[in-house]
Amino acid sequence: MKSKYSHLLMVLGALLAFVPIFSVDYLLDAYVRYRETATLQQQVSQIGVEINNNVADAVTALRQIVADIPSLCTPTFSQYAQRAIANSLSIKQVLVENMDGVQYCDAYGREVTHSALSEALPVPGLTETITIVQFAEMGMPAIKVTQTLSGMRRVSVFVPLLGVTQETLETNLRAASMVRISLTSGLPVIEMGAVADYTRTQGSQEYLGAQSYAGELPIKVQFALPFNSARAGYTDLDVVFTVIACFASACLLLLALWYARKSRVPAFDLERAIGRNEIKPYYQPVINLRTGELIGCEVLCRWEKPNGDVIPPGVFIDYAENSGLAVPMTLSLMQQVRYDLSELSQKMPHMKISINLFEGHFRDVGIVDDVQAIFGNSAINYDQLVFEITERRPLENSAAVNSVISGLHALGARLAMDDAGTGHSNLAYIATLGVDVIKIDRIFVDMIKPGTTQVPVLDGLIAMARDLDCEIVAEGVETEEQAIYLRSHGVIQAQGFIFAPALKIGAFRELALALDSSPSLRPSKFGSRPDAVPVNAA
Repeated sequence: MKSKYSHLLMVLGALLAFVPIFSVDYLLDAYVRYRETATLQQQVSQIGVEINNNVADAVTALRQIVADIPSLCTPTFSQYAQRAIANSLSIKQVLVENMDGVQYCDAYGREVTHSALSEALPVPGLTETITIVQFAEMGMPAIKVTQTLSGMRRVSVFVPLLGVTQETLETNLRAASMVRISLTSGLPVIEMGAVADYTRTQGSQEYLGAQSYAGELPIKVQFALPFNSARAGYTDLDVVFTVIACFASACLLLLALWYARKSRVPAFDLERAIGRNEIKPYYQPVINLRTGELIGCEVLCRWEKPNGDVIPPGVFIDYAENSGLAVPMTLSLMQQVRYDLSELSQKMPHMKISINLFEGHFRDVGIVDDVQAIFGNSAINYDQLVFEITERRPLENSAAVNSVISGLHALGARLAMDDAGTGHSNLAYIATLGVDVIKIDRIFVDMIKPGTTQVPVLDGLIAMARDLDCEIVAEGVETEEQAIYLRSHGVIQAQGFIFAPALKIGAFRELALALDSSPSLRPSKFGSRPDAVPVNAA
């Protein structure tokens, strides 16, 4: 029977295997956006810095000229103005004019041709104003930096907006991109590239963009590039990423297929394993803490695969219970228990055999008939059987549950509450079920440390068991201190690694016969009584 969990696992594994391929475009698109946007931002920042530096150079030169020359339009003025131009890479001309724009003089004694493209604009932190102008025959617009003297005359310095021609700047633009330099008021100064396409398709096509300002100047620089154009430049990288993603997907798909076969949810293999008796019973001894005698065992299970792998029950028990395979698995185990322990049960009629039942067993009254069919004509008596139910999944108070419990009790078998204290049990619940044995979970036994004199939770569980007149079995006993503490608090039966782990039938039979043969000859580790003989066979 293929489980829905197995199908889901395989489907999820296959989908995850193709994630690298599906992710190539997404990841590469994200990389292109990040890298190209950073490149555009660097370009507009460089332009903004260049414009700002040109204006700063002009302001410095203008102030120096005004400070050094007491009288304008003299030979000394021309000399200083020419020297300022020669010492600067950006200054093109120095001009003196009145407030109406009538030219008085310039650095070279000739008429300065320029036309304003904007009004005079103030600059935060400067006493000078700037005006965007078309200067002489320059292809690149210029900036006129002006200082007004005594409200009657103006001294201006002209610098180009950028140090290259507009044609050169446009030649270096990438295909389909556009650059716009404008005033913050929105007045365009320079527009180059595919400006019309950008204006027409901006809402319907994705663009990568960046903008920057020229320092404190009211000048803004914008770049825009269609994403498709930017993405087209990464074709080679796209191919490389796709090849790598295909390889990664192939590896993940193989891994998913392998994991599905080796899954910790073994799906249809478990059904075959039950049919082939690969689910084997292992027997963990239960020891009398006073005498050291073996008084019973708990039947655990392991999945022994034909290749020699041994899978612990924690891997498949939940799946078996959820899928309904727990019922046939338990029947298979009980049949093997009957075969393994029949002879030993006759030699040791006091030995109790604990078998785990699942919540699903108690919803099917047929379990009582199954117990009768398996053990009815065997050497194992019903009163040697103890059926354990786990507290982690409490039973409903239903007619089927009550029928199963009463049926098992009617046979002479006993009922044990496993994992006591870890779930939802209380006195009323346990009393209603008619539990005969309470098994204390190892998490409470682990609370016993060297030097411990009191464990309130554990002590409370022991007291509850006594109030219900139930036998007590402590699980997971691993240290001498734990065994001594439990015995001193009236817990006589225990199981755990200090005595022995879960054993195959051969090892368990040898241990049982050894402990049953001459218990009085073994020295005691846990008490002063000469007959107190716990066993350390772990």
